[in-house]
Amino acid sequence: MMKHGIRISAMLCICFAAAGCEDQAVAPLPVRPVLSTVLKPGLTESSVVVGTVEPQFKTDLSFRVQGRLIARPVYIGDTIEKAQTVAAIDPTSLELAVRSAIADVSSSQAKLTNASGFEERQRTLLKTEVISQADMESAEQSTASAQATLVRAQADLTKAREQLGYAQLKAEFAGVVTAVGAEVGQVVSSGQTVVTVARPEIREAVIDVADDVASTLRIGQPFTVSLQLDPAIQAEGRIREIAPQADAVTRTRRVRITLDNPPTTFRLGTTVMTPVTSSHPTLRLPVSAILVKDGKTLVWLVDPSKYTVALREVTSSADDGSGARIVAGIEEGSRVVTAGVHSLVDGQKVRIDQEAKP
Repeated sequence: MMKHGIRISAMLCICFAAAGCEDQAVAPLPVRPVLSTVLKPGLTESSVVVGTVEPQFKTDLSFRVQGRLIARPVYIGDTIEKAQTVAAIDPTSLELAVRSAIADVSSSQAKLTNASGFEERQRTLLKTEVISQADMESAEQSTASAQATLVRAQADLTKAREQLGYAQLKAEFAGVVTAVGAEVGQVVSSGQTVVTVARPEIREAVIDVADDVASTLRIGQPFTVSLQLDPAIQAEGRIREIAPQADAVTRTRRVRITLDNPPTTFRLGTTVMTPVTSSHPTLRLPVSAILVKDGKTLVWLVDPSKYTVALREVTSSADDGSGARIVAGIEEGSRVVTAGVHSLVDGQKVRIDQEAKP
C-alpha cells in the first residue's frame, strides 16, 4: 500500500512540472497578413460643397431700455422700410420720468430766480457797507449753485425725453424680417433681440470647406454658385471673407462668397452648391485604417525593419468621400495598416507580401 501511494505522488509531481513548463512556454503570436499603404501626399480632388444664401448685412434690433412689449406689428418674411416702427414697449414709466424731469426744471428755475434776486439785494447793501464782503460772496455762491442745479435738471429732462423715444423700436434700414425674438406681453431687457432685419439686395453664399482647402483660397477669388434644386441656375461671385481659424470639431473654415447680381431664385436661406478644388497636397488614409478607441483616433504603423506594428495617435478630419485627411501625428512615408486594424496587438509581426516593401 505504501509503495502504491509513493507511485501516485510521483505521478502528480510529474504532471505539475509539465503544467509549469507549458505556462513558461507561451505560444508566440501568429504572423498576421495585413493590407497597408505608404502615406504619400496627394492633390485634393475637386469636390462640391453645399452652403446657403445669407445676407451680407443684417442687424439684431433691440430696445435700449427695459419694458413690457405692447406691440410688434412685423413677422418673419415681412418687408419693412427705413425708420418704420417694428416694436413698442409700454411708455408709462418713461412718460412719468419726463414729467418728473419737467418739474425738476421748474423748481430749479425758481430757485435760480430767488438766488439771483437775493444776490442783487446783497450787492446793493454792500455798496452802503451794511453787509460784509463775505456775505456777498456767499450770495454769489448760492446763485452759481442754483445755476448748476438748473443745468443738471435740464440735462435730465433731455435724457428722459430721449429715453421716451426709445419706447418705439424703429428699423435702421429697409430690409426683410428674418427672425423675431419676443412676443407681445413679454418683458424685454435692454439689448435683448426683438427683431432681426436683413438687407436682401446684397446676398452671399456661405460654405464650410476643409482647413487644407481653405488655406489655398484667397480673397477676391471668383466662384460659380448653383442652386442645389436646379444646377442650371447659377450666379457668379467672389470670396469676401475666409475664417482665420478652423472649427475645433469639424476642422472646417467658413468662407463667404459675395454674389454679383444673383437671380431672384437665390432667396435668403436657399441651399446652393459650388465646386471647390485645392492644389495643396494633403495626406489621406482610407477610413478602414482609422481605429477609434477610448475617444482617441489611432492608426497601426508598420516598423519597416522588424515588420511589427505599433499604435500611433493621430489627428484627422472627417471623411469627405476621398478618405480621412491626416492633420497631425504621422509623417509622409510612414507605412500604415489599412485593413484588419481591430485584430492586431501591439508589437505583433505582420506580413505584407501582397505589397511592395519599402
